[in-house]
Amino acid sequence: MELRALRYFVAVAEELHFGRAAARLHMSQPPLSRAIKQLETGIGATLVDRSPTGVTLTAVGAVLLDEARALLDHADRVRERVRAAAGAATLTVGILGDSADPGATRLADAFRRQHPRVEIRVRETDLTDPTCGLHAGLVDVALARGPFDETGLTVRELRTDPVGALLRTDDPLARRDTLKLADLADRRWFVFPEGTDALWQSYWNGGASREGPVVRAVVECRQAVLWNGTVGMTLLDHEPGDGLRVVPLLDMPASRVVAAWKEGDTNPLIRSFVRTAIAAYRP
Repeated sequence: MELRALRYFVAVAEELHFGRAAARLHMSQPPLSRAIKQLETGIGATLVDRSPTGVTLTAVGAVLLDEARALLDHADRVRERVRAAAGAATLTVGILGDSADPGATRLADAFRRQHPRVEIRVRETDLTDPTCGLHAGLVDVALARGPFDETGLTVRELRTDPVGALLRTDDPLARRDTLKLADLADRRWFVFPEGTDALWQSYWNGGASREGPVVRAVVECRQAVLWNGTVGMTLLDHEPGDGLRVVPLLDMPASRVVAAWKEGDTNPLIRSFVRTAIAAYRP
C-alpha cells in the first residue's frame, strides 16, 4: 500500500467528490479514479460508493481514512525529523484560501529572517475547514479565523476584524449605513456544506439556521450574492468587487484572527512562529 495512494484516498474521502479531490491534488480525474480502484482491489473491499453527485465513504473506507491520516502524519513527521537532523527543518502552516492578509506577509518576512534555513510548507484550505487541516493532523500550525472546535488545540488570538453584510448594490438594504441581523432575518443566505464545523457555520450565519446556496470559498460567497441575490457576511474591509457592497453589522462580534496548534506540541519552531505572529499581527 503506497503512501501516494493513501494521500489520493484521503483527498477523495475529505472532498467526497473526485473532481474536487483531483483539483486539490493538481491532477486530472481519470488517473485519480484508477488509483482508488487499484487501492480497493489491493484491499479487497469497496472504499467509496460512487454517485453522479459525488461519493460517500463505506464502513471500510471510514476505517481506512482514520488509519491513513495517522500513517501519513507519521510519515511526514519522520521525513521532517530526518531533514532536521540533516540541518533542513520544515514547518507546515495552514492558511484559509483567498487570504491576502498583510499580517501574514509581515509574519513571513520576520520568520524567514529569524529562521533562514527552515522550509515553510503552506497548505491552503477552503472555508469548510477553519482549522486548515490542524484537526486532521495535516499541518503543524494554522493561521485561521475563529470560532471553531478547539478540542485538543491551543489557540492564540492575533487580531479582530469587524464584519458586515454582503449585498448586491441594487439591494434596498445596500443603501443603509448600518444593519442589524434582524434586518436580514427573512433573507436567503449562502451556507457552508453539511459537516462544516458547527461553531464556524453558526458564526458566519449570524447565529441562526439559514437556507440558501452552498459555498466553499470566498469567491463562491460573492458569486452566490451576485447571481442569486442572497446575503451573507464578510469582513468589513474586504473589497467585495463590482456589483456588491458590504454594510456594517452592528450586532455581530468581530471575526477573530488566530494562531492554533496541537495542544502539548513542544516543537520550538511552533513557539517561535506564534511569537512572531503575535508581533506581526499587532495593530
